[in-house]
Amino acid sequence: STISPLTTPARVSPSSEREPLAPRMFAHAFTARALAFRPLATARLTETKARTKARRSLVVSNSNLDMASSGSPPSLTAAEMYPALYDPAQRDAKYGGNIAQYLVDCHDTPGVTFNFCGGMMFGLVLSPALREHLGEVAAAGPDDPRQPKLYDASVARMSMKPDGYAKDASADDATVFHGRELREVSAAPHGSTSTMFIHLSLASGDDAEGWSAEEIEEYSGWMSDRGRRWRDGAVYAAEAGADWYRAKFGPEAFGLHHRFYLHKDGGDNFWLSAEDGCEGVAQSKQKPAFDFGGPGARNPFSIFK
Repeated sequence: STISPLTTPARVSPSSEREPLAPRMFAHAFTARALAFRPLATARLTETKARTKARRSLVVSNSNLDMASSGSPPSLTAAEMYPALYDPAQRDAKYGGNIAQYLVDCHDTPGVTFNFCGGMMFGLVLSPALREHLGEVAAAGPDDPRQPKLYDASVARMSMKPDGYAKDASADDATVFHGRELREVSAAPHGSTSTMFIHLSLASGDDAEGWSAEEIEEYSGWMSDRGRRWRDGAVYAAEAGADWYRAKFGPEAFGLHHRFYLHKDGGDNFWLSAEDGCEGVAQSKQKPAFDFGGPGARNPFSIFK
């Protein structure tokens, strides 16, 4: 019988013992393939860095416009520019109970992100109608009854809301919002570098970007998204009679509609949560600790030296 070169027989006679050459051959073959791939990997890395630099320049240019009058230099991250959007203590000191103003600022600030599922960085974009509504509520102050509700840490799921919960498509722009998760966004709003967004729209009034009649009728956001219908720009154009979706987010964008609510965790961090339990915490994009190309970074080809 044939003995696999990758396994050692239970008993081998001294006369038949020999060095297992196959693993060493595989190692040489792997090294050769890796060396052959090195120029291509280098080219791809250079191209990726160039694209990233170009997209980041959009954020810097927008930040320069915002701060031109003050003469302040632009910061590298949204967390450094606007710490009150991320740090709980600074958020409470600046906004207090004016959650409408907080949401407006998250929308208006390039680069603000929510970390969903432990690493999926989503930007936040409001429809013009919802942006106008929240702006009016923010101007009225934190005691306005239309203020969005930020639940405490005990309300970890939408179904746990103490003011009531129903499995339907209802929303009031305060305790529950109509929204969508968006993927493959190429026409990123207001200079953001994100390709994924949470898009919130107005539910209590007319909104050209609001949920379609079909979305409302078939909504079942308490169920797994695997059994639900994802929509792209062509579907929205057919349902709404206007191609606003592709014009705003790009031709490849697609997504799924959800109901959202707001809550804090035990550390007072701000969470934007979908009805099915998928949620994101307000968190700035961070440069990886071992990013290639930076000072003291790893060399991806050092194993071949």
